[in-house]
Amino acid sequence: MMRWTTRVTELLDCDYPIIQGALSRIGNWKFAAAVSETGAHGTLTAAVSLTPDKLREDIRRCRDATDKGFSVNITVGMCPHIDEMLDVCLEEEVEVIETAVFNADEYGKRIKEAGRKWIHKTATLKHALHAEKAGADALILVGLEGIGFKNPAQLPTMTTIAWAARNIRVPIIAAGGIGDSRTFLGALGLGADGVMMGTAFMATKECPISDRFKQKMVGAFPDNPHLRNTVLAPPNPKQYEAVMKKRGEMPLENWLTALERVMLKHDDWELAPEMWNEDYDRLSSLMSFAVTYVDHIPTVKEFVDGIVQGARKQIAEWKFLER
Repeated sequence: MMRWTTRVTELLDCDYPIIQGALSRIGNWKFAAAVSETGAHGTLTAAVSLTPDKLREDIRRCRDATDKGFSVNITVGMCPHIDEMLDVCLEEEVEVIETAVFNADEYGKRIKEAGRKWIHKTATLKHALHAEKAGADALILVGLEGIGFKNPAQLPTMTTIAWAARNIRVPIIAAGGIGDSRTFLGALGLGADGVMMGTAFMATKECPISDRFKQKMVGAFPDNPHLRNTVLAPPNPKQYEAVMKKRGEMPLENWLTALERVMLKHDDWELAPEMWNEDYDRLSSLMSFAVTYVDHIPTVKEFVDGIVQGARKQIAEWKFLER
C-alpha cells in the first residue's frame, strides 16, 4: 500500500501515522517489532524490561527483528531506574523516545541535547503546551475515552484534539477511543497528524495478553455500565481528596499508582505498589472505548492494513467531496 504523508510519518519515518500505545506490562520488544513491520510505529516500554541491562538487550532484539523504526517509552514515576533506562536509550542510539504522565522536562532536555526526537504523552492541553515549550518534537494527547492513567481535567477526544489543533504548533498525535478507519480519519480531520492506539492493538494475535481477555474484548460494548463507569465517570470525591493529601508522603512511583487506581474507581488504591510491580492481570484487563470496534482478533498486519484500506475506501465513497 502507498505510504501516507503527515508530519508524524515524516518525524517517525513510518509508512502510516499509526502508533502503538506503550501498554504497561505488555509493550515488549516482540510486540513493538511486529507493529513496526506493518508500516505503523511500534513502542517498546522500558518498564517491561525492568532493568537497564534487560532494556539494552530488548532494544537490540527489537532491532534484530525489524529494520523499521520504533520508540522506547519511559513513563515518569512508573519506570524503574529511570535515569539509567534513559542512559541505555541514548547509548543504544534510540532515535525516538516517548515520555509520559508526569513532568518530563529534565528527561526531555537530555533527549534533545543528545540529538534525539522527544515525544511527550499527556491528557490535557495545559500540560501539552508546557511540554511544547520545553522542546517536545510531538505531543500525544489522550482523550477521556482512553484508559490507563487518567486525569480529572481530561476532556473527550474530539474536544481535546480540535482544541489542541488551534493552540499547538508541533505535530499532534490523537489517542483515546480510536480503533478503526472511521475514528482514524476522524482524528486526522480534527487536526491530528497521527493516532496512537492501545486497546485496539491489544486485540491482535501478537499482543501478549490472554486469549480469554481478547475474546472478552470482542464481546464488550461501550454502554456496559462497568466499562462506562471505569472510563468516563469522575473519581469518588472522597477517595480523590484522600489520595491527593498523600502526595509528597508516598514515593512518586507508589503515589502515581494510587492516583491511577482512584481515577479508575478501584477501591484497593491504598495498596498501591510501584507501577512496575502492578498486577499484570489487572493492567492487561483494562480497555478503552476502542472496544466498540473490536469484533475479531486479527494479526497486527491485518489490523493496520484494515485501517488504511478502510480509510482509503471511506474517502473514495464520500460523495460530498469535490472531484
